Amino acid sequence: MEKIFNNTQVAFALKTDSELDRAYFLFKMIANQPLVRIGTAVTNFALKAHLPVDGLIRATVFDHFCGGVNEDDCLSVVDKMYTKGVSSVLDYSVEGKEEEAQFDAALEMTLKTVEFAKERQAIPFAVFKPTGLGRIDLYEKVGAKQLLSQEEQLEWNKIVARFELICKTAHSKDVALLIDAEESWMQDAADDLVEDMMRKYNKEKVIVFNTLQLYRWDRVAYLKKLHDRAKSEGFYIGMKLVRGAYMEKEHKRAEEKGYPTPICESKQATDDNYNVAVEYMMKHINTMAIFAGTHNEESSYKLMEMQLANTISKNDPRIWYGQLYGMSDNISYNLAEKGYNVAKYLPFGPVRDVMPYLIRRAEENTSVAGQTSRELNLLKTERLRRKNNKID
Repeated sequence: MEKIFNNTQVAFALKTDSELDRAYFLFKMIANQPLVRIGTAVTNFALKAHLPVDGLIRATVFDHFCGGVNEDDCLSVVDKMYTKGVSSVLDYSVEGKEEEAQFDAALEMTLKTVEFAKERQAIPFAVFKPTGLGRIDLYEKVGAKQLLSQEEQLEWNKIVARFELICKTAHSKDVALLIDAEESWMQDAADDLVEDMMRKYNKEKVIVFNTLQLYRWDRVAYLKKLHDRAKSEGFYIGMKLVRGAYMEKEHKRAEEKGYPTPICESKQATDDNYNVAVEYMMKHINTMAIFAGTHNEESSYKLMEMQLANTISKNDPRIWYGQLYGMSDNISYNLAEKGYNVAKYLPFGPVRDVMPYLIRRAEENTSVAGQTSRELNLLKTERLRRKNNKID
């Protein structure tokens, strides 16, 4: 398999020199763990104290990792990326809300992104987070099969109705729908809900995708059991495959509550788990669809090799590669240039509401071995290439 991910000219073709410099500066900061901790604390304080920091945040970290403050704001970024064959997934990245009015607002925004996806070839998927539609504590209680109070049951019924409306709308408009995974203690209830939606709306092809976090050691077994049910009941399976984004939180909670951590014992075990899941889905690709959400070059090459070995075309609609906006452009743009299906998750929302997402991105980059140093090396290479070209 030809190694394509070091081509920085393709990777950063859309970035101006000043945007390249900003990205380099940003990842330099993120590479410094104490600085990330201090910056997070200062940012949280500034936001809680209602200090006027929105402009500073927007000009630095927000504009690098987000498409805009609303869906219309994102369109220039969407159109720009699509000139290079990279599609977008508009992700309303407002997290940690607790009130019904906020959940209804997230519902309306998700329905709006489904409509956006219907109208624009550059936006092939819609997406939402389960906790965008309801309280995490309620998911946890339902997943643990605990008795709900009458009030809680009504609240849960509203969550189910929100899921149903989004999935029904996506199905009627023929728009593929990604549903994110979150913390393990709320995931059982979300999995059951998403499976119900697959059973209902994935009868002819995949519309509804769940997400498997493969840093969890139990997820491949879950996939195989789901496949058994899908075969017997006659529905297709869509899965976004990721490694996972809540590792520190998962370890900490398991330790505090005295249960075994749901996370694989090592990075290698996680990588192996991810590859096994991809292989399993590729083996059954006639009844499945894969959205490979990964920043890992080796995992991307493996999937490319499987497509080649099985004579599956690069742009087969059942196989997509996905990365986050602002990260791994070397994977996204080089894949797209070779004709593969690629979509960037493009987060958006009011600056203050999106900060929990941005903080998680910064923390994730400091904790994932090699991620930030790789970004820095690629940016450094491209800056040098441009500098030498100007001298020539």
